[in-house]
Amino acid sequence: MDPERTDSDEVAAAKRIAWSVALATSAYGVGFGALAVAAGLNVWQTCVLSAVMFTGGSQFAFIGVVAGGGLGALPAAVASASLLGARNVAYAIRMKPVVGGRWPLTLAAAQVTIDESVAVSLAQRSPRARKTGFWLTGIGVFLGWNLTTLIGALIGDVLGGTDRYGLDAAAAAAFLGLLWPRLRERQAIAVGVAAAVIATCLTPVMTPGLPVLVAAVVAIIVGWWNWFGTSGMPGRTGGLPSSGGADGSPGSGVLPSWPDPEARP
Repeated sequence: MDPERTDSDEVAAAKRIAWSVALATSAYGVGFGALAVAAGLNVWQTCVLSAVMFTGGSQFAFIGVVAGGGLGALPAAVASASLLGARNVAYAIRMKPVVGGRWPLTLAAAQVTIDESVAVSLAQRSPRARKTGFWLTGIGVFLGWNLTTLIGALIGDVLGGTDRYGLDAAAAAAFLGLLWPRLRERQAIAVGVAAAVIATCLTPVMTPGLPVLVAAVVAIIVGWWNWFGTSGMPGRTGGLPSSGGADGSPGSGVLPSWPDPEARP
């Protein structure tokens, strides 16, 4: 078997997967753009948010908090989004050997280090295919997601009076949709229920957005101590969790366990 031919085939396969993931993920940007406008952002604010933050779970969390408390809840919205985006630090550490290069390249890679680009990259066998999968997926999702976000924001802006269509509550519903596929084990269910109860009880007496942060602390405590003895805790299976489910938005897909490139044939 010709090693060069095999490597070329793997790169070609990585390209096909990357473009498929990018196209599928980008379609959900329309929904985010419309929901962001419904939450009170204007078109340009929505586009800047999508370009700068660029991680689906964090973006939905941000607009969910803003929808409940307006601009007064901005600090809490930023904090909530940051909590969800913290996992990208672990992704970046894992991807550094794959990306390589000098700091400008590393800086660019940081912006497109999301669940999808990491998953596609680490699913490949050869170093060249892994690098191709990472960059094509990351750039493809970034361009597509921001384009469809603009389209969705323009649609939401044209509709106006989003409360008439029920879109004023859609941001919270969309974020719930991110979490729902993860509620399959006792540990995850316990974390979700505990956080929901705390947030519900504190909502009438605290500034919008703060109950979310308090609930996040409770969720971290329950999850960290593994009170329910779930065997699939992060760090025990060799994988890293994602923030959401199968909604398709960037940063919300379920990642497989990290493959070991050296273990591949």
